[in-house]
Amino acid sequence: MAQTPSRNPTRLSLAPERMDWNLLRTFMFVVQERGVGRAGEALHLSQPAVSQALKRLEESVGGVLLLRRNGEFRLTALGEEIHAIARDMYGTMARIEGAAVHSQTEVAGTLRLLMMSKVQSTAYDEFLAQFHRRHPMVEFHIDVQQSAHILDALSRRVPALGICLCRQPVEGLQRRLFLRHRYAVVCGRRHPLFSRRRVGMEDLLQQNFVCFASDQLGDTLSPLTIFRDQQGFTGRIVGTSPSVEEIRRMVVAGLGLSFLPEHLIRQDVMEGELRRLLPDDCVAEIDVFLTWHGLRKLHPAEQAFLNAFERFARRTPLEMRAG
Repeated sequence: MAQTPSRNPTRLSLAPERMDWNLLRTFMFVVQERGVGRAGEALHLSQPAVSQALKRLEESVGGVLLLRRNGEFRLTALGEEIHAIARDMYGTMARIEGAAVHSQTEVAGTLRLLMMSKVQSTAYDEFLAQFHRRHPMVEFHIDVQQSAHILDALSRRVPALGICLCRQPVEGLQRRLFLRHRYAVVCGRRHPLFSRRRVGMEDLLQQNFVCFASDQLGDTLSPLTIFRDQQGFTGRIVGTSPSVEEIRRMVVAGLGLSFLPEHLIRQDVMEGELRRLLPDDCVAEIDVFLTWHGLRKLHPAEQAFLNAFERFARRTPLEMRAG
């Protein structure tokens, strides 16, 4: 039986100044994207370049970090350790950047930002704090709106920047991936399935559903519609709302099942208000973007925010941005 490769203790006396931190960054993207090819696309590098970087990192630390055979993709014990260290390192880099004294001209003005509701991201909160420390004269005006309304406003060049769902490219709009929300099937404590010991997929198919208003083919949450159709759900739609708070309220009241983002249901599941149902994995991954109109001239505060966000996105792996 083949044994899992392990580190060579004699190779770990590595001086920090000799480590190429870009190798760690590449390794983090390989883990995040679960593949060398996809990591290359995310980093705008060729697949051989990513493979070579991974090989150099393994040579530097003296052991195999990833097992990739016959469809298997698994971190070794050393890989888990190096991955954790790399994540800590990126957090440190972010704090260093925030603490650096900037030498650029003072930026002032009002920054209007359109924002979808229920965006939870500790990494983004820290980014916002750093931006404020760097540009204390910038005043924020943040409006919370539905994603469809944000995209419409951006298309008309009314505001400059928005954070929202944008499933398909929109003509004229630029977008930068911010978060990836994972949706799960849930029921409330008053629903008949909540107290049932075992629940299979067949038990869900005839249940009624509570849906987002944008959960229809062609709209921002249509992957949820596709999942229902693929699985053969036949229950009625008994409630709709564009508000995640109202969707949650109807589910807790027992009106029907629904799809809700994993990061928003953790506390409710722990407190017994909601129960997560099958499948164990998420039913859909839906991306959140920072979006802006490519032809709208940005004033200094808007440009400074966009530049800072680009740096934030480059240095912060996707898996570290949500929650």
